[in-house]
Amino acid sequence: MRKLILEVAVSLDGFIEGSNGEYDWCFHDQDYGLSDFFKSIDALFIGRKSYEMMQHMEGTALNGFPNLKEYIFSTTLDKVKDGAILIKNNIETEVKKIKKEKGKDIWLFGGAGLTTSLLNLGLVDKMRLAIHPIILGEGKALFSNIHDKIKLKLTNTKTYSTGLVSLSYEF
Repeated sequence: MRKLILEVAVSLDGFIEGSNGEYDWCFHDQDYGLSDFFKSIDALFIGRKSYEMMQHMEGTALNGFPNLKEYIFSTTLDKVKDGAILIKNNIETEVKKIKKEKGKDIWLFGGAGLTTSLLNLGLVDKMRLAIHPIILGEGKALFSNIHDKIKLKLTNTKTYSTGLVSLSYEF
């Protein structure tokens, strides 16, 4: 069965974006293990806000991203770009079905709302946090409205010369 993996950059104080939606604090000076991660996935789960942000970045910041099958989760969108699949209802059923399909693992790209929903449903299998050595003080928290405690098993750590620490967990 395919695994759903949350792979995300996060500040030391737990934010995935600054108070104005900025993510300019994320390091881009080296690979940080992304090339190997990209080889292990063939699909992307993304929420509406992140999807719309990525549409504005098409052709710029997306350079280096692999060609992935995209699943957009939204209750408000009626249409998504060609080749992408819109999931509006029955999230738990749809995700379980997709995870049973043949293929590589699936990247839970964002955002925070989709991450919360999938964590609360117990559908995330692994988590890789790229913890940046910066304190933002405010912004969008990675974890909020989690219903129950979630115990994790640390499976890998890697520290980079920039101070970024990569932590990998399984549920």
